[in-house]
Amino acid sequence: MTAVLELKNISKIYPGVKALEDVGLQLFSGEVHALLGENGAGKSTLVKVMTGAEIKSKGDIIFQKKTYNFSTPIEAQQVGISTVYQEVNLLPNLSVAQNLFLGHEPKRFGFIDHSLMVKKAKQLLTRFNLDIDVTVDLSSYSVAVQQLIAIARGIAMSAQVLILDEPTASLDADEVKVLFKVMNQLKSEGVAIVFITHFLDQVYQISDRITVLRNGKKVGEYITDKLPQPKLVEAMLGKELKELTGSHRAESSMTQKRENEKLLRMENVSSKGSIQQFDLDVSKGQAVGLAGLLGSGRTEVCKALFGIDRLNEGRITLAGLKLRLSQPSDAIHAGIALCPEDRKTDGIIGPLSIRENITLALQARLGWWRYLSKQKSQILADLYIEKLLIATPDADKPINQLSGGNQQKVILARWLAIEPSLLILDEPTRGIDIGAHAEILSLINSLRKGGMSLLVTSSELEELVAFASKVVVMRDRKKVKELSGHELTSQHVMTAIAEG
Repeated sequence: MTAVLELKNISKIYPGVKALEDVGLQLFSGEVHALLGENGAGKSTLVKVMTGAEIKSKGDIIFQKKTYNFSTPIEAQQVGISTVYQEVNLLPNLSVAQNLFLGHEPKRFGFIDHSLMVKKAKQLLTRFNLDIDVTVDLSSYSVAVQQLIAIARGIAMSAQVLILDEPTASLDADEVKVLFKVMNQLKSEGVAIVFITHFLDQVYQISDRITVLRNGKKVGEYITDKLPQPKLVEAMLGKELKELTGSHRAESSMTQKRENEKLLRMENVSSKGSIQQFDLDVSKGQAVGLAGLLGSGRTEVCKALFGIDRLNEGRITLAGLKLRLSQPSDAIHAGIALCPEDRKTDGIIGPLSIRENITLALQARLGWWRYLSKQKSQILADLYIEKLLIATPDADKPINQLSGGNQQKVILARWLAIEPSLLILDEPTRGIDIGAHAEILSLINSLRKGGMSLLVTSSELEELVAFASKVVVMRDRKKVKELSGHELTSQHVMTAIAEG
């Protein structure tokens, strides 16, 4: 077969960083091609090059047997290459129909035909089982619906190549099924789909072929149903996962004595509309997991401990001292740090540099009258860049130019810089690759062994039992069970979530 899109020897060099080196990729009509790799492997850069968002340093882009040098995404869209990014990049103040056809609206007598646009929008969304009012503003709908609308827009632009960058990150199980149904339909119509995801199970559900990148280079290309998942993981990491994680169980007895020293105690804590009569103990050097379904109250516990949500009743003590948490600054001064679930919105300040993001909490605790000099902040940033293996040429690079996993490391560095006694991690590995998963888990264990206490929420049950000495299970914003010792298995946690 002849490839509809072929990339040959693509290289992209930034100052001090070789993001891509001689990468090749072939896409055929009527297939889903998974593009995988750790954060920082080069996936996003490759997508930007093939869609004109970045100009390649070397190599050829061949689409429908013609060689192109795209300099803008519009040029790629005009020939039939469309991209849907993880962060929905539509216009919330325009209607759904306007977003679907923005830039290629149906016209009559030289004017936009609004009635025809609304009709076409409704027809298009029926393919996604979306029965919504297309005349209202996009902002009226959830992030999941907006994601489906963004994908529908790509289809509306008559794309022959559709690139989906983490399209399922904001979708629930039923919405993923709808998306996969549409993707299979597009395959039957001859569309070539590039599928980027961190969910390996989904790769095996929907993809035909897999290309793996690592450190800006192509590791290999594989037929999906002929590649065992352990081999895929090994290709992505360059080494077996067990080499990175180690044995948590073997270490647990070493820290048992220290864990008998209580650090945090939450007693009968309630917060209006969030948690009810919640109790929790965290000992020194202990990692405690919070498990439960979406909306169970995990994140709300984190917010209450960080002074974001006000308490209606109950008592929180840290190292024997009663805390009054009316705002996050109170928690920071008490020695509590929070890495939030949504790092894009609540964690990073995108235009600021890595150095500025790392020193933000320390400067806030010092107070603006005790200014942290650029020299000291540079030393601190360089220390954590090296310690946490943050992939960047220097500390002055804007944080929004980093991969998700590296952004998460910067947020961790920010809080480690203030040396907290309690570190709260809300879904610390969400949206990052399997290699960064292992690095974060390893960091959690090293912090715990160093005497830091951690409270960690995660939807990944295997992840929780890998590092936690106990797991608190929540349902309907209440604590329903606490598991430790021989009971601490993913199956027992799942049963507790289901049965309470």
